[in-house]
Amino acid sequence: MKAMILAAGLGTRMRPLTDHTPKPLLQVGGRSLIEYHVRALAAAGVRDLVINTAWLGAQLEQALGDGSQFGVRIAWSREGEPLETAGGIRRALPMLCDGEQDDAPFVVVNGDIWTDFDFARLPGALLADMKTLAHLVLVDNPPQHEGGDFYLAAGGQVHDNPPAGGQRLTFSGIGVYRPSLFRRLHDGSARLAPLLRDAMAAQAVSGSHHRGRWYDVGTPARLHELDQQLRNEHGQP
Repeated sequence: MKAMILAAGLGTRMRPLTDHTPKPLLQVGGRSLIEYHVRALAAAGVRDLVINTAWLGAQLEQALGDGSQFGVRIAWSREGEPLETAGGIRRALPMLCDGEQDDAPFVVVNGDIWTDFDFARLPGALLADMKTLAHLVLVDNPPQHEGGDFYLAAGGQVHDNPPAGGQRLTFSGIGVYRPSLFRRLHDGSARLAPLLRDAMAAQAVSGSHHRGRWYDVGTPARLHELDQQLRNEHGQP
């Protein structure tokens, strides 16, 4: 299975840290955010990665190169201007699948999160069930997003709205998708959420609940907090 790391955002909420450094290259615990993902995907057996870039993308390419230092192969999808999540994935489809008839799933992970999620746990069932277009990894709602995003039913299906008494969970930014979810899009900017909601209405989205560690590193304060936690755990000054 191939994987894509989303790294094209402007990181506006992280300014001034991102004025001269792309957000995925910001460091926590002595390592860049994106390097954690590359290493975790490699450990799970993923060998082919696609990374999209826009803002200060040359720095990302210089830092990671062709991926050989991590035991992977990295292809770069250079967007120029950020295309939003779905638009970025649509642009990168030729790198993620072998031709228009290939509908083999691929992994996508946001480059600006930190997690201990084991990518080897992603479901192989998606490969067999052609009706399923996406599998989302959901997490407990963080303080900055108490309302959550989607509802995970007991049977593993994901819905936009919970039943009475149900509670939404937060989308982690980790998912597995079929190329057919994106092929109807025109090349250009497009958001992921509308595609997912359409697929949920067709009962074509499954999900799982990651109860381990996960951080949306969305502000300098949260970046600093996570950095201190990891440094303390590893005995770093």
